[in-house]
Amino acid sequence: MDIQNILADLKRERENLDRAIAALEGLGTQTRRRGRPAGSHQAAATPKRKRRHMSAASRKRISEMMKQRWAERKRKAR
Repeated sequence: MDIQNILADLKRERENLDRAIAALEGLGTQTRRRGRPAGSHQAAATPKRKRRHMSAASRKRISEMMKQRWAERKRKAR
């Protein structure tokens, strides 16, 4: 086989490989993922907020109001 033919074949193969590599690199930069970005779910990323606590009186008041609402719904359902 002639050296010139071998060189021409190798150059064609190199061009094909360069196109394939460029296509694969282009795919890597264009893909977008759905959802939350990686690492954003970690607790260190967001500052801790203080939890709000309800007083016993507030819990009792809300409980009584909900019982009234449920009783009213039960009366309407009959």
